Amino acid sequence: MCLGIPGRITAITDPDRLMAQVDVSGVKREVNVACVAGNRPLEELIGTWALIHVGFAMSAIDAEEAAKTLEALRELGEAQEEIEAMQASNAMLAGEGA
Repeated sequence: MCLGIPGRITAITDPDRLMAQVDVSGVKREVNVACVAGNRPLEELIGTWALIHVGFAMSAIDAEEAAKTLEALRELGEAQEEIEAMQASNAMLAGEGA
C-alpha cells in the first residue's frame, strides 16, 4: 500500500533542484518540493507541512491535518513501518559514503 505521511519542511537544501529537508516524526530526509512550491519563494516553505511520498512533497497540509493524520497512521501501525523504512534507507545511504 502506498501512503503519504506528513512531514515538516525544515530547510531548503538545494534551491536550484527544488530540494528541501523534511522531518517525518524525527527522521530527516531530503525531498523534492516542486509540487508544493508554486510561485512563492522557497524559504516560505520552511516550517510548513506536506504529505511526503517516495521523495516528493506531494501536497501542502496544515499543522492540524498533519497531527490528525499522524495520529490515525500511528493507530493503524502504518506510520511506524514507513518511518522504519525511511530510517533503513538513511542508514544504507550513510553506509555508502563510508
